[in-house]
Order: sequence, then C-alpha cells, then structure tokens
Amino acid sequence: MNTEINTYILSCPTQAQEKLNKLRDFIIQEVPQAEEVISYKMPAYKLHGMLVYFAGYEKHIGLYPTGSGIKHFEQEIQSYKYSKGTIQFPLDQELPYDLIRRIIQFRVQENELKFQLKNGEKM
Repeated sequence: MNTEINTYILSCPTQAQEKLNKLRDFIIQEVPQAEEVISYKMPAYKLHGMLVYFAGYEKHIGLYPTGSGIKHFEQEIQSYKYSKGTIQFPLDQELPYDLIRRIIQFRVQENELKFQLKNGEKM
C-alpha cells in the first residue's frame, strides 16, 4: 500500500477517514492490478492510464472518474451532487458500492480499449 495515501487519508477530516479507508480497500479489491498513486494531491488509481481519483472533505467523499465516467453514469448519479468531473457522496449516507463498482469497471474497460487501440492489438 502506498504510504502517501495513508498520509493523505490521515490529513482528511476525521469524519471522512473511515469511509476513505473503506473506499480505498474497495478499489484495491476491485482492481488489484491498478497502481496506487497520488495525483493532483489526491489518491488515484492507474491502469493503462488514470482510472479514478478520490478525496475526503468535511461533508462528502469526492469520486473523480474522469469526464467519461460521469457522462456514462449521468442518469444513475442524479441523486448526488455532481459536475463534469466529480460525484459527491455525502458522509451521512452509505457509499453506493454497487455504483462505484460499475463506474470502476467501465473505466477499466475504457482504458483497456484505448490501450489496445494504441498498441494495435486486435479485439
């Protein structure tokens, strides 16, 4: 595990830390082959490019699945505050792990397709 991410989580508001640790464990479980890094001062996961980022705040957890991740799931994230690059999950609610799983899987497939096309692999 990346110690920089441990440090990041400990620097977040106390009320967010448990959920951040659970989200981190969940992402690692879903994509064990992804590289865990700090990018834009946030925890991030790379596999053939960036997959997702996350961040902790006083009242929410931010998930940053890139613009394509937001656009693809726009109908499903209507009940959350979101923008073209982030979804905000309130701290007073359970994280929607099924939705997060599908977003991560979408991003993995998207990155793998781009990687294959870039390297001239047959599909």
